[in-house]
Amino acid sequence: MGKDKGLLKLEAKTWAQTAIDKMAVLALPVVLSVNSTQYSEYAAIFPSSQLVKDDESLLLKGPLCGVLSIHVQYPSEDLFVLACDMPLLDPVLLKELYTHYSSQHTFDAFVYSNDKEPEPLCGIYKANGLAQILNLYRMGQLSRHSMKFMLEHINSSFIPLPQDQKASFRNFNAHAELNGL
Repeated sequence: MGKDKGLLKLEAKTWAQTAIDKMAVLALPVVLSVNSTQYSEYAAIFPSSQLVKDDESLLLKGPLCGVLSIHVQYPSEDLFVLACDMPLLDPVLLKELYTHYSSQHTFDAFVYSNDKEPEPLCGIYKANGLAQILNLYRMGQLSRHSMKFMLEHINSSFIPLPQDQKASFRNFNAHAELNGL
């Protein structure tokens, strides 16, 4: 994209704020994962108490680094993860995912599957499962540092995405894809 997607605007709001607004349907506390180069720009828009900077002791990049950094700061909390680059996501899906999480206690992760592929950047991860992943990482046994790979190492519930909701999971990675937004 050439620019921080969380700071892109949609209807006068940043994509990060749009994601926060979507999460509001659940009335859960929200924090934003940022790396050290993003921190000052985000701190100019959001309260610093809402920002969690990537843990530099984790030699990881991308979403897994952000998720594990938040886990390190809040080790006993289950995390509801929502990427900011899915501005079309229907908040009803967040409620449905939360219902699955609330009613099924045997899983460590709850994510939608889209044509049998997991959508890990809209998911709920239990503290115990994240602790397992962090332990694997620290023992050098996490050979790939991706969210999808992480799901293979914890007990994960995959909820099939309804056909009429597939557009909700469209993410945007290039300026050309933004036409019409």
